[in-house]
Amino acid sequence: MNIFEAAVFLCGLQAFLSGVVTAQETHIGPTDVLPATAEDQLSPDCREEQYPCTRMYSVHYPLKQCIHTLCFYSLRRMYVVNKEICSRVVCLQDDFLKAELCREKAGWPRRMQRSAK
Repeated sequence: MNIFEAAVFLCGLQAFLSGVVTAQETHIGPTDVLPATAEDQLSPDCREEQYPCTRMYSVHYPLKQCIHTLCFYSLRRMYVVNKEICSRVVCLQDDFLKAELCREKAGWPRRMQRSAK
């Protein structure tokens, strides 16, 4: 491959990659925030709990590389850490179910339900 063919190949590659880069969109995932009216709809034994939800996702970042007067772009994968505060609704019944699952995983027997009758 001579210099002219290499230059034509790199120019074609640059045109292709620049089209790919302009066609990409950054997509941000759905937010986990509850609507403002959700506090009014919660039952008395439920509460809204906030927790840190850190997500890592990858994006393609164009990097310009030049050799003398010939420049081309390459797509590098970059990892972005997204730190957000998410919220969820936790009810008393869910807490009991989680406690029972923890007891079963630890090897403890299930709790006996007491009846007041």
